[in-house]
Amino acid sequence: MSWLDLLYFSKGERTGLIVLLTVVVIAVTILFVTRKTEPADNRQVNDASNNRNVTEQLAPADTASSEKGTSSEKGASSEQPVAGKTTVASTAGTAVQKAPSSQNTRESTPQRVNRMTSYSQPSYTRQEKFEEGTVVELNTADTTTLKKVPGIGSAFARRIVNYRAILGGYHTVIQLGEVYGIDEERYQALHLWFTADPSHVKKLQVNTIQQDSLQRHPYISYAQARAIMQQRRQKGKLTGWENLQLLNEFTESDITRLQPYLSFD
Repeated sequence: MSWLDLLYFSKGERTGLIVLLTVVVIAVTILFVTRKTEPADNRQVNDASNNRNVTEQLAPADTASSEKGTSSEKGASSEQPVAGKTTVASTAGTAVQKAPSSQNTRESTPQRVNRMTSYSQPSYTRQEKFEEGTVVELNTADTTTLKKVPGIGSAFARRIVNYRAILGGYHTVIQLGEVYGIDEERYQALHLWFTADPSHVKKLQVNTIQQDSLQRHPYISYAQARAIMQQRRQKGKLTGWENLQLLNEFTESDITRLQPYLSFD
């Protein structure tokens, strides 16, 4: 048998061989194309992951080297820290920025003083004041009117109005000196600006008022209010000031001061 006989195949063998070669060629082609067209983004992700791992491994060493670095190290000059950030140079030439640690950042005394004192001052509208010679009626003036009187601000204006309410009205300008905070010197500076109309005074009805309401008046104490209630129970009705004059709880000065504020009707 010659060697040519080895190359002879029957029709069926030739068909099988052709099919086998075709399958091999297709498989090699697919493998080659798949390797050649591998997604670029996968490679980029892998590269980025590798770079990040390298950066994280180098960062501690770079931080230490920046603290120990000298001017002779590869000719690199030390960088000045930027406000609010600390810059560390890596061996790969990439600048890595780290936020300052709260433990290492401490507010200096000048900064603290500046922070505590730098606040906006409230703006106040200057209050227009009355001209000299103006007279204000104490029982009808509101706080806005009272603040126009020289020497009276918001605090004193409120106190004057509040005392007028519990008093029942000002019978005389002298009572202005009873307002809390108005001493003799301030009273002398203020009393010429005011007048008091006694017709605005509200009187307390002695024979019908309750004890707790009676003792709220600044001129009547708890003991005096209780004595009036006892007189009412005994007499049924008080007819006039002579009933209070018989009581030890009331002095002549008390009665004089209360006359504008009590009514026996």
